[in-house]
Amino acid sequence: MHYTGTVIRPPSEADSIILQVTTGCSHNKCSFCGAYKDQTFAIKDPAIVAEDFEFARTYCKRQKRLFLADGDVLILSQARLLGFFKEIKEKLPWVNKVSLYGSAKAIRNKTIEELQVLKSLGLDRVYMGLESGCDEVLQHVKKDSTALQMIEAGQAVKKAGLFLSVTVLLGLGGKELTQAHALETAATLNRMQPNQIAVLTLMILENTPLARKVQEGSFQLLSPMETLKELYSIISNLSGLRCQFHANHASTYLPLSGRLPKDQQLFLTEISKVVSGNLSTVPEHRRAL
Repeated sequence: MHYTGTVIRPPSEADSIILQVTTGCSHNKCSFCGAYKDQTFAIKDPAIVAEDFEFARTYCKRQKRLFLADGDVLILSQARLLGFFKEIKEKLPWVNKVSLYGSAKAIRNKTIEELQVLKSLGLDRVYMGLESGCDEVLQHVKKDSTALQMIEAGQAVKKAGLFLSVTVLLGLGGKELTQAHALETAATLNRMQPNQIAVLTLMILENTPLARKVQEGSFQLLSPMETLKELYSIISNLSGLRCQFHANHASTYLPLSGRLPKDQQLFLTEISKVVSGNLSTVPEHRRAL
């Protein structure tokens, strides 16, 4: 496979064929993200993509899932997406599920009918970065959508019959907005009704605008305990959700994984144990992105 730059894929796609058809991110302005700062969003050379299809056809016959990379493949035109999906059907017929990242903007640029056509061709899962349900936080970190637009996008994915996985980023509001970040994120998730919630914890990357704010003192990072209290607040305010819940990313201070609502109280109990000093957090040197 030919990979250009930093290729990011969700943890749940570890065993998937990773087929990179674009490079970078179409938005690439989020102040906390350093993944694509040195790249311009582009569609990869068709000849290189064709070689990767041939590699997958020869060597990846045991892998039934495929992830289309990079950061926001769904932003592509419907015609170009249909070309990729039809090629997957033709050249990799054993692949039964295709997943990709989709920003709220990219999702809202598609009609429900267009998403349903992609589903009929194998699209199974859309990963959307919510990060926060608080508009003030979203504005500060330069996301390209409001909380309402995120909700509308998430609901469109669900209406199309697709699996919706949503990412939340603890600590993104800093000390100043931690309460609003927690409460409004929970409220947004309640309205969105995702199939999966994936919780990560903010880690500052040196090549980002947010890192400069931390250095200047205009953004105050949460302590580990404050981060866990924020997680407690989010979980305790989730209601009416039946979904997978994972806060077990390498960035986390306390790995949690299960289902809502079944494991909601268990999660809160585990967090309380840490806050009260009866359970240890993941040491700093073991955390990573």
